[in-house]
Amino acid sequence: MSIQNLMASSSSEGVSRRGFLRASAALGGGLLIGISLPGFAGSSQGQDSNFTPNAYIRIEPSGKVVFVIQPVEMGQATYTSMPALIAEELEVGLDQIIVEHAPADDTRYANPALGFQVTGGSTSVPANWKPLREAGAAARMLLISAAANQWGVAADSCKAENGSVFHPASGRKLGYGEVAGAAAKLPIPDTLALKPSSEFKLIGTPAKRTDGQDKVTGKAVFGIDVRPEGMKVAAITICPVVGGTLKAVEPGPAMAIKGVRQVIKTDNSVAVVADHMGAARKGLATLQIQWDGGQNASVSSEQMLEAIKKASMQPGRQSRKEGDAEGVLKTATRKVDAVYQVPFLAHACMEPVNCTVHVRKDGCELWVGSQVPARAKAIAAELTGLPEDKVEVHNQLLGGGFGRRLEVDFVAHAVKIAKQVDYPVKVIYSREEDTRHSSLRPYHYNHLSAALDEQGRPVAWVHKVTGGSILARWLPAAFKDGIDRDAVRDPSGPYAFPNISAYYVRHEPPEGIYPAFWRGVGHTQNGFMVESFLDELAHIAKIDPFEYRYPLLQKHPRLLKVLETLREKSGWGTPMGNREGRGLALTYCFGTYAAQVAEVSVQPSGEVKVKRITSVVDCGIAINPDSVVAQMQGGTIFGLTAALFGDITFKDGRVEQGNFDTYRILRINETPHFDVHIIKSEDAPGGLGEVSTVLIAPAVTNAIFAATGKRLRRLPIDPSELRQA
Repeated sequence: MSIQNLMASSSSEGVSRRGFLRASAALGGGLLIGISLPGFAGSSQGQDSNFTPNAYIRIEPSGKVVFVIQPVEMGQATYTSMPALIAEELEVGLDQIIVEHAPADDTRYANPALGFQVTGGSTSVPANWKPLREAGAAARMLLISAAANQWGVAADSCKAENGSVFHPASGRKLGYGEVAGAAAKLPIPDTLALKPSSEFKLIGTPAKRTDGQDKVTGKAVFGIDVRPEGMKVAAITICPVVGGTLKAVEPGPAMAIKGVRQVIKTDNSVAVVADHMGAARKGLATLQIQWDGGQNASVSSEQMLEAIKKASMQPGRQSRKEGDAEGVLKTATRKVDAVYQVPFLAHACMEPVNCTVHVRKDGCELWVGSQVPARAKAIAAELTGLPEDKVEVHNQLLGGGFGRRLEVDFVAHAVKIAKQVDYPVKVIYSREEDTRHSSLRPYHYNHLSAALDEQGRPVAWVHKVTGGSILARWLPAAFKDGIDRDAVRDPSGPYAFPNISAYYVRHEPPEGIYPAFWRGVGHTQNGFMVESFLDELAHIAKIDPFEYRYPLLQKHPRLLKVLETLREKSGWGTPMGNREGRGLALTYCFGTYAAQVAEVSVQPSGEVKVKRITSVVDCGIAINPDSVVAQMQGGTIFGLTAALFGDITFKDGRVEQGNFDTYRILRINETPHFDVHIIKSEDAPGGLGEVSTVLIAPAVTNAIFAATGKRLRRLPIDPSELRQA
């Protein structure tokens, strides 16, 4: 998902440290450091009576350290990286910090980079890098001062280590819990001494994930695992035609199944509630349901493709203009034009979407894994008619998010069902329902043009993006002047062309198909197109793809270093076999510089085998290098799955794909060998969760061209285009 920087950027400049850090006594004694991160909606920084932190550290009299965290954990190691920032400055181990989910609250727990409660856009580490370290440092200094006061010594004669304060000269020691109450009465220091990187013990050092053991052993609780007292389970089916409605259903056959409690109807769905999922699924399978497909009953992928082709011929709204690209193209003697396409994509999270709801007359409780818990709370309040303060969201670990859990459609379905029963009900989508009723990364149909000089170098670049707008639906305030700024992200990559123009043509799919964030979105679409088209130009110029890019990246010395390292580590230029090739792709996104080389072989049947992926990444300071490697591997697999197999298609208004037999994911035996190299850096960290997803498709298709001479401008990769006659 790419949503950072779509709202006004936040900054702590001009806000006093006392304005976003406060010390007070925790409930039951101890120390509470409240963190009102700058830039979020509803902030009352500097107003003592209304201070509303959106994160906090609580040190209890027992010495236990609790961190209430805003970003959710959905596999990206947030519950390891965020506590590490605090632990480093607080002088405790990662194993000494207990992490708690933040409650659903857009005001108190807003993402500091975006202004509302959301996990996405690879913002968690960059947005919290400095504030959480300062909070940890403030707590450490208060605890040292409290201990020093108790001993009657100077604070600078004491030090903190492993959850205790020491006075080396006298050998005295006090645990944090013993001085937490006294520390709560002290003011936040005006100056905080953050550690230099040379003194880091945790940051930059590989660490085991704090949630790893519980996930491996099954102790971790995801949304699908919750079981409040008295809960029943519901299997749901939604009208298979997008935007369609329910006409009629006879519940009798399902009610005859042992364990079935109720058949529930909504405007566009039927759910069978039972004592357990087996009975619910069996009951649902017995029903003869009549649907009304409405205006979308004949919609097909072929129709949508023709419509978007036609729309792409419109001039569009100009989103970027540097120089006179159109003028240069008109007079150019060497000009290259291309059309690139990327398909609709679902998210295919390992945990299908689900939500458990208990609606009572006086309140409503939700147990759900959500990237936007405050939105889940709001939709429940709207549907039940309850005030929001009567709705409680128990956010759980997420078994994959990738943007799918930025939506609340599945929460709405669960609430509609729960309103018709008097007990908690867990609504679980089957894999097929999850795929066929997912929000989708939008279909894009893009035109690219370049004018080349006598050496084959680009002197003008025009990129026109055509597709549905995510922001117009999901974040209307960020959709301005008819332009979806996410859709036109990086229309020319990080390259410095003399003349650049970019345009956006908004073309929406039929109603009921919702363009949505998908682990990178605009970056993943335009990255494929820009890196592939530039590779075309390098081939025309008969210049090595690395050499072709170097002159265009002089404004990005960090990216040049990434490329130099990648060229060495990947074995670029060494001999390969018949129908084998290497492909290059690079990106600068989410504050991170990265590049990949893919090695592929193409069988006579056209099947593509990706053998090896070499990645080099400069993400600033790597808080946990192991997590960096995992993110680069996981994002690459996610993106490679999409490049090879990802395609949501429609026939008669219905999504044709269902389970993993028709919406394939990469299998273990198809997974390439990975080499990940991290550039050592002292710069502030960038985001990482979506970076490798941007790189892999163009790296592979460029490698396919090197192996076969066949240029692929449309995803997913079609083996029939690569078969030998």
